Amino acid sequence: MPTLMPHDLFTAFVAFAFVSSITPGPNNLMLMASGANFGFRRSVPHMLGIGLGFTFMIVLVGAGLMQIFDAFPVSYTALKVVSVMYLTWLAWKIARAGEPGTGSSGATPMSFLQAAAFQWVNPKAWAMALTAISVYAPGRSMQAVLVVALIFGLVNLPSVSTWTILGQKIRVILTNPTRLRVFNVTMALLLIASLFPVITG
Repeated sequence: MPTLMPHDLFTAFVAFAFVSSITPGPNNLMLMASGANFGFRRSVPHMLGIGLGFTFMIVLVGAGLMQIFDAFPVSYTALKVVSVMYLTWLAWKIARAGEPGTGSSGATPMSFLQAAAFQWVNPKAWAMALTAISVYAPGRSMQAVLVVALIFGLVNLPSVSTWTILGQKIRVILTNPTRLRVFNVTMALLLIASLFPVITG
């Protein structure tokens, strides 16, 4: 490890990975809603999709996707527009979600593939991946990129899982349909609020 990343840089990277993974964002807010609506076990594919999907995303970003944004800045603007539109649609789905099994709109947990694919339209995931590679693997050697991706994946998965557990704990007070609806609408509004830095940036 020291040959790839100095100890002080490694410590700073682990801290960055933890803070960026544990703080509120689209992934964490959606996992909290999933934990509250479906419980921990049914949300496991969602959590794994985030953890593994984001790790794979870092590898591809380090392998050359950053160069596309460098060469064509408009592509990053297009990505932000698509991200805002998709997250707004997801917020609408969360707000309309009813009790699991009632047939209401959105009353199914996100699958592994859906969660993995979501990372590509998640503005926070892009910011985390671009920063991780730019700061902690600036040479973009494949060995350094893989180390960054692996460490980030190891830190990210338990961090985001914490939000699912929190949602599951809240579930006991959401047995009333009205309280569940209020919770889902609140999660949807927070998800929209998480887009503010993207829209104004």
